[in-house]
Amino acid sequence: MAAYVIAQIEITDPVGYEEYKKMAERTVAAYGGRYLVRGGAVETLDGEWDPKRLVMLEFESVERAKEWWSSQEYAIAKELRLQTARSKMILAAGV
Repeated sequence: MAAYVIAQIEITDPVGYEEYKKMAERTVAAYGGRYLVRGGAVETLDGEWDPKRLVMLEFESVERAKEWWSSQEYAIAKELRLQTARSKMILAAGV
């Protein structure tokens, strides 16, 4: 069953974040993930949610997404993201 990593991001250092994007993309691919949404236009339909940037990844399973998240390959990129953006991230199992 597919799993989805959904991130709400507010970039605080655009130059550094560009480097993060390159690093993260390689790690996502290495774990079989793919980007479904990556910073395109966002329109609020209901409620007060107004993310500055939205990213959605798809992995083949919850386990694979967790392997990516906790991997050594992603650890360096994750640290850079924490330095260049404020973010909230969730993992959702598909149906």
